[in-house]
Amino acid sequence: MRWFVFSTAFAALLLAVSACAPQPVVPPAKQAGAYFQEGEAFFEDGHYQEAIASWEKVRDSYFSPELNTLAELKIAEAYFLNEQYLEAAAAYEAFLKSHPEHPKVKNVLFQLGLSYLRQMNAKDQDQTVTRQALAAFETLRQRYPEKSGKPDPLLEEAKVYIDRCHNQLAAHEVEIGRYYLKAEKYTAAINRLEGVLKKYPNYYDRAEAYYLLGQAYLLAGEKAKASEAFNSLFNQFPQSEFILASRKFIEKNY
Repeated sequence: MRWFVFSTAFAALLLAVSACAPQPVVPPAKQAGAYFQEGEAFFEDGHYQEAIASWEKVRDSYFSPELNTLAELKIAEAYFLNEQYLEAAAAYEAFLKSHPEHPKVKNVLFQLGLSYLRQMNAKDQDQTVTRQALAAFETLRQRYPEKSGKPDPLLEEAKVYIDRCHNQLAAHEVEIGRYYLKAEKYTAAINRLEGVLKKYPNYYDRAEAYYLLGQAYLLAGEKAKASEAFNSLFNQFPQSEFILASRKFIEKNY
């Protein structure tokens, strides 16, 4: 009973002391505008992760639709400049989904394409990001066609990247054709290589495609088509490094 009385009295004393003690002052939360300016300062100094953290607070504050949208764009830009291209692409995709008619969509599509392009793998590896980059750049040019007599530098640059994506995809198909040729799966090799020449007529290394195609046809016993492929190589690319190799292959296998 004594212990209970003591405990009760002690608890009451603690409550009284707590009530009399000065309460800690909790600083008010920063306004979204202050966080945005903080992010700008970090961004200018190249501290992209810190800038992103500040802008995420703006984005998540729902303080102002305009400021939130701007924060979304700045976050994507900071990811891109910090070479976090996977995160940048995700941020740009999210922006396009949330703001499909925003005035900045044209630039966002371009940056999205670049974000995927910077993740491009070697030609003998998976080309998913190459296709994603191509889709972004093609969407950009389809949605914002050039006006007659008014060249658009952004669209012209996008066209260069489209050609680069096409070349990468074509090179990937040639690698697959080469694999089938080595594996003695000549029909599969022919289909891949013929597909490259039809789908990508401006492929920069068509000479090699003709060289491999000629081999595949000849080894498959289709001499007429082999001659056609090799003649295309000889006539269209007379200075090609594959001319001598082709002649040696023909002498050995024809």
